[in-house]
Amino acid sequence: MNERTILHSDVNNFFASVECQNKPELKNKPVAVTGAPEKRTGIILAKNDIAKSFGIKTGQTIYEAKRLCPELVCLAPHYSLYEQISQKLHQIYLEYTDLVEPLGLDECWLDVTSSQKVLKKTGEQIAYEIKERVKKQFGFTVSVGVSFSKIFAKLGSDLKKPDAVTVIPKSKFKEIVYPLPLNSIVGIGHRLEKKFKLININTIGEFCNLSKNYINSLMGKTGVRLLENLQGSEDDKVANYYHLTPPKSIGNGTTTIKDITRREDIEKVLSFLAEKVSKRLIAQNYQTKTITVTLKSNTLEKFRKSNTFPPTFASSVLLREAMTILDSFYDYSQPIRAIRLRASNLESISAHKQLSLFDEKAEKSSIGIKNITSKYGSDAIYRASETQSYINRKNHTEE
Repeated sequence: MNERTILHSDVNNFFASVECQNKPELKNKPVAVTGAPEKRTGIILAKNDIAKSFGIKTGQTIYEAKRLCPELVCLAPHYSLYEQISQKLHQIYLEYTDLVEPLGLDECWLDVTSSQKVLKKTGEQIAYEIKERVKKQFGFTVSVGVSFSKIFAKLGSDLKKPDAVTVIPKSKFKEIVYPLPLNSIVGIGHRLEKKFKLININTIGEFCNLSKNYINSLMGKTGVRLLENLQGSEDDKVANYYHLTPPKSIGNGTTTIKDITRREDIEKVLSFLAEKVSKRLIAQNYQTKTITVTLKSNTLEKFRKSNTFPPTFASSVLLREAMTILDSFYDYSQPIRAIRLRASNLESISAHKQLSLFDEKAEKSSIGIKNITSKYGSDAIYRASETQSYINRKNHTEE
């Protein structure tokens, strides 16, 4: 059996790279994509390499980042644009194989084992070709890892950035990988790293020498799978792009500009979130049968409730159901500072879907709104009832 060849393509500084490409005047300037301080979300979401050179890190407050780099340019995120770019990147990858598995908006695995014979190119040559195509078409760079498994392909893309190809062959993976710090791999966070340091386990190789029983006691089944993968298991298959398992949920949330209690004000925020969720459902060809409304009070207390209904992707239906949920559990007495709407229990939209008599216009309207905003931007059209008084239109979170 031929050795598998897996690529992992990772866009360097994705959000910041997209913003800088759209604004050529920012070339050679330190740039960060951030929340807005006045909206209570003033943290660094992404940054370019110039900003990194000043020591700026994701998760820092804008205030902390500005102390390190007073000339830092802070930009609001444009999630719909990032999703569009992500889809275009997928189309490039699909020219090489249909075994393409996204990991977030900016990363993908590709299994090119069979493609090499057809294309008469090695995995490394394909990786370089993809890297140059992305640079030419989009103006930003990717780093690509090439290996025999998903975990080592991803590690390869992390080892050398930006604009690089790193090969970790099966014959040398222990030599290359095992001396690396344990936190080099996804799955070992700061908390676990501290635990392992207490028993003098500092490298990937030292981790791999531990018993499965011991790893299971610390990390459970997830840790055992991680151990097996790091020991060279090839059970981690790359999914077929056209048969991907639907995401568990699609959601949007926002922190309000000021505390709110009135029903009509909360409805305005939920209307905004319902349209965001609806556009993402349509873009990914899903409809939902369950939504969850989560409120966070100004004392950080959380209120959450879900409801199930006939499948839909229409924003007006999502809003109607969200308000029904809200009225069933919230008494509007406690000031609210954050609201989230999450769609779950997802299924693909059938090409021959029988539309409800009452929801047909709503669903056609949702598709029309999505088409307009995809072409002209997320602020091209929105409900007249939405006001800047409560909704931070430029800064919201997605899952």
